[in-house]
Amino acid sequence: MITQEIRLDLKGQAPDVVIHPYILDNSQEIQPDRIRPLVILLPGGGYEMRSFREAEPVALRLMSLGLSVCLVDYAVTPDIFPAALLQIMETIAYAREHSKQWHIDPDRIIVMGFSAGGHLAASVGVFWNKPFYSGKIGHSPEEVKPNALCLCYPVITSGEYAHRGSIELLLGEEIDIYSQTVSLEEQVNKDVPPCFIWHTWYDQSVPVENALLFAQALRKYHIPFSLHIFSKGVHGLSLSNDQVFGDSDSLNAREDTARWVELFDDWRRQL
Repeated sequence: MITQEIRLDLKGQAPDVVIHPYILDNSQEIQPDRIRPLVILLPGGGYEMRSFREAEPVALRLMSLGLSVCLVDYAVTPDIFPAALLQIMETIAYAREHSKQWHIDPDRIIVMGFSAGGHLAASVGVFWNKPFYSGKIGHSPEEVKPNALCLCYPVITSGEYAHRGSIELLLGEEIDIYSQTVSLEEQVNKDVPPCFIWHTWYDQSVPVENALLFAQALRKYHIPFSLHIFSKGVHGLSLSNDQVFGDSDSLNAREDTARWVELFDDWRRQL
């Protein structure tokens, strides 16, 4: 495995971003020239922090499926939009530039985000084709393009079903100016990549309508997606197993929702 901490320079347009690649190395014994998909991993945390539960444990689980992973310490409060968006775009461009070194397929870069990290992943999905953003950091839209998205109980809307705390921290004092911009169901366009989305009906923090609104917008533009709504389960399930829940809250781990990982793996193999 290749792993290291890398700091990327955002050319003064946003704070430098630290990324943590978890790259599966090749073996002379088994297909020495193998190239793998890469998952850009964005934990949740309401744009206030980045949850460990949705970071390294998820990275290790994805690696067990044969995926390489790049975990991103993206900007949270007091940094505001579009700082984190530019950081993820820079990460995608860097990964693509280093695809041979990392043994990854530059055309199979999947951005996976949880909760507010799901909002960030979806933001890249709807804004990658806007030169206004990619040009700020010296890249073309094609260099920062995600090839697929995985949105896990994502924050999507700034409207009726918003997770208000995430939107307020993302925008700060500019909330009245950019609120509609970051209501991502309003920003879906024909260039959004295929999406895998999962949520729970029971989620009392980020309403399930966030996932439904985004899926409805994808359908309008004929963007392929796979949508899974589980009937039960609290917000922030992550892997929904004993690796991400301690003894005191072990009842929150659910075998049915834990299946999202296998469902995602089946889906991405068909891309």
